[in-house]
Amino acid sequence: MGKKAAVIKGDGTGPELVDAMLRVLRACNTQTELILCDAGSEQWEKHGGATYIPDSTMKLLEECNACYKGPTTTIPRPDAPRSVAVTIRQKFQLYSNVRPIKTYDRLSPNRKLDFVCFREATEGLYAGIEFKISEDVAIAIRKTTRKGCQRIIKATFEWAKQHNIKKIFPITKRNILKETDGIFWSEVEKAKAENPGIEVEEYYIDNMTQQLVKNPERFNDSILVSTNLFMDIISECASGNIGSIGNVYSANIGDTYAMFEPAHGSAPKYKGLDKVNPTAAILSGAWMVEYLGEPDIRNAIFAATEQVINEGKYVTYDIGGNSPGTKMTEAIAEIAKQKLRK
Repeated sequence: MGKKAAVIKGDGTGPELVDAMLRVLRACNTQTELILCDAGSEQWEKHGGATYIPDSTMKLLEECNACYKGPTTTIPRPDAPRSVAVTIRQKFQLYSNVRPIKTYDRLSPNRKLDFVCFREATEGLYAGIEFKISEDVAIAIRKTTRKGCQRIIKATFEWAKQHNIKKIFPITKRNILKETDGIFWSEVEKAKAENPGIEVEEYYIDNMTQQLVKNPERFNDSILVSTNLFMDIISECASGNIGSIGNVYSANIGDTYAMFEPAHGSAPKYKGLDKVNPTAAILSGAWMVEYLGEPDIRNAIFAATEQVINEGKYVTYDIGGNSPGTKMTEAIAEIAKQKLRK
């Protein structure tokens, strides 16, 4: 039996970016069954309900081996549901949000970066525990559990060993958040004692943001790891160094399931204009089929994308070109297909 992946089309520019991803995977003759479905704010505004994810889509997600989430809009209103990504992460316990940070030669000729961000993705402030205690005061709870910290720290050290990475940078604010970050740090110390070949250096989040602006090269060949909100901010800051948020792909990985997604939002103002950079969408899809057993396709797509970006002939406006997104997609698909034939 072949592997199956649910593909959420998303909203805003989501559907056109999902089309780009599918175009490249199909050009590479993926054997993964890709099943389209709906979720997001546009379908919620039409149909209502307590969640952005219809029951039929959730059922499909449960039946598949993995899923892909096109960009979706999260409406910032108290009566709107929690985001599609957060809902899926918590439903399937996808506790490792992994975002590689790597520069391209043409986009960053004077800066070479290559490191990985690991973000705990099921708890922290994203647990969504909020309440009002008066008309003028509201409280949000930062939920930190030992189990949640154990899982993300274990995954980080396992990734380091698998990829021969010798240094990990945990990011905290435990001089202020002594209890919540204290639990996180205690799990770091346990893992460090069990893995003496891996160096650990702690940074406070405020200093880390400065370092990512001032001297991000110092984090090359390492992993940055933190709790949910801190690493959401840090990975976004790091992403600013690699040319465009449109280049940043990600995975959300649990013990038996994974969701893959571009790291950027749905950019509704660009909907239908064929302007948006398809890189992150395409690379997230390539990573998904690698997860489902097709590493050759992943390698071909990554190499083709790097070639297209560095050549600069068919690239979108945000990375120095004037090609439509579809033209860039076609170039990546054709080169990836050629590489697989060799």
